[in-house]
Amino acid sequence: MPPSHLPIPSESKAAESTTRFRQAIAGVDNVGQMLTEAARAFPELVAVAQSPRRPGCGRASYLQMTFRQLDDWACSIAAGFQQAGVPKGARLALLVHPGIDFVALVFALMKAGVVSILIDPGMGKRNLVRCLSEAGPDGIVGVAKAQMLRWLLRNRFRSAKHNFGVGFRWPGLTPIDGFRRLSPQQFDPPAVGREDPASCIFTTGSTGPPKGVLYRHRNFVFQAIEIARHFELPPGSVDISGFPLFALFNVAMGATTVFPKMDFTRPAQVNPKHFIAAIDDWSASQSFGSPALWNTVARYCEQNQIRLPTIQNVLTAGAPVPAHVLARCQAIISDEGEVHTPYGATEALPIACITAREVLAETAAGTVAGRGTCVGRPFPEIEWRIIAISDHPIPDICQAISLPPGEIGELIVRGPVVTDRYLTRPEANALHKIADGSTIWHRMGDVGSLDAKNRFWFCGRKSQRVQTAQGTMFTIQCEAIINQHREIYRSALVGVGPIGSQVPVIVAQPWPEHWPRRRADRDALVKQLLDLTRENSLTRQVKRIYLHKSLPVDIRHNAKIFREQLALWAARQYQREAGPAR
Repeated sequence: MPPSHLPIPSESKAAESTTRFRQAIAGVDNVGQMLTEAARAFPELVAVAQSPRRPGCGRASYLQMTFRQLDDWACSIAAGFQQAGVPKGARLALLVHPGIDFVALVFALMKAGVVSILIDPGMGKRNLVRCLSEAGPDGIVGVAKAQMLRWLLRNRFRSAKHNFGVGFRWPGLTPIDGFRRLSPQQFDPPAVGREDPASCIFTTGSTGPPKGVLYRHRNFVFQAIEIARHFELPPGSVDISGFPLFALFNVAMGATTVFPKMDFTRPAQVNPKHFIAAIDDWSASQSFGSPALWNTVARYCEQNQIRLPTIQNVLTAGAPVPAHVLARCQAIISDEGEVHTPYGATEALPIACITAREVLAETAAGTVAGRGTCVGRPFPEIEWRIIAISDHPIPDICQAISLPPGEIGELIVRGPVVTDRYLTRPEANALHKIADGSTIWHRMGDVGSLDAKNRFWFCGRKSQRVQTAQGTMFTIQCEAIINQHREIYRSALVGVGPIGSQVPVIVAQPWPEHWPRRRADRDALVKQLLDLTRENSLTRQVKRIYLHKSLPVDIRHNAKIFREQLALWAARQYQREAGPAR
């Protein structure tokens, strides 16, 4: 039986229903209405399921809501916000655990025309407080820890007047659970247009302080349309969520989202048994997760001869995905399945996509040779260009210097999914946005080149390039040379010293099972890696390589390397060394 426990409709009726639903989705102005359209089209389908504390007890043990129940609950919450005096356009920070309430609250805020502030809790207390403070919330919808933090720092959050408790009761707070007594019909939908603000979503801060990106309802609508069109996940399909925000797009496709038992702030530490149990319990057909998550799951499957035959689509993104991860994932899913690596950024997504089959058959060899990581072709509504690298503002597109295919420069994009400004740290707008008449180009901050097939080859972050006296070195190109070594899991190129005369240093992380315990073994491994650098013109300048047990990574995907932090660490190692380079 399918996940909904409903009879399977005829193929023609299912296709007709899906077409009508997607037409309805494309016509909404308020993103919150997408949930209502899904509830109308598929009222009895399971919308969201939340894993029990003890996985392995079967599907019946999951906390579940159908699309109709979820929409009713979101409308009741929206009515509660209105009765509590939260006006349209107010900003409420959402600090809750991934699950049913998270999805319902996001859609409730959008239905009510309230701007949701979304921050990764895993970024740490200091960054979280700074981001919240910069966003200036009119209130916080949060779990006990979040509300306690607000109370302790109440002098920093004087504007936070509308505060709601999720999962607990506390004097002075309005409990969300109290809204269950409200009828969905008590919600009075406000007039919300596509250009109205919908959300403020913070970047990971992997290359600088996290910035709050303004999402308009228009951005979310076109994101949902593009994702549904490209990945063609049919209504009634099941997605095992390794990235909570993707649940919002599942709703737009009429797909079931299952939250497995895991710490979503540490995807690399996922328990493969729990993740696989969720796939098996729901006969899941899709899963979105970071490369770090899928590396853990796929290696476990490989070691234990486990296959996931119901999975038709794996989506993995957040950082360049190594070919070995793609190959492992492709080997454990359905024979007809595809592994996709969507490309984008918090400010603009989805931008492009490529499949593992294309990577393994065509582009992986170029990556190993140091060409970069191919992220594929742009989505239909996306325009992109490569322009000459600049660290300065480019106020107008006529001031940008376009480069031909094959030349490395910085990538700029425009299209309906591209956000037009930052809500916090507005000074960043001048450095990241380029005006072109009534439209805006976003500077992705990524460097690379376009090939003859209009595919983008990602060579690294612009801010992380190493500028030596002999020229510029790009991270992804150089790291690929080191990553060829069978004992190396990943590596990072960083620069030590002043820009223009930086010393290139590579910090390499061996696989845990290959960490050399003796000093002599470490020296031998470093020598082998230096031999690799001498054999390639891209890395010939590298004279120092340091080993590191665990490179620092971002909190959202556990995959983007914090090279700025590593550069400081490498500088300390470099300063300690006496004598000439080895």
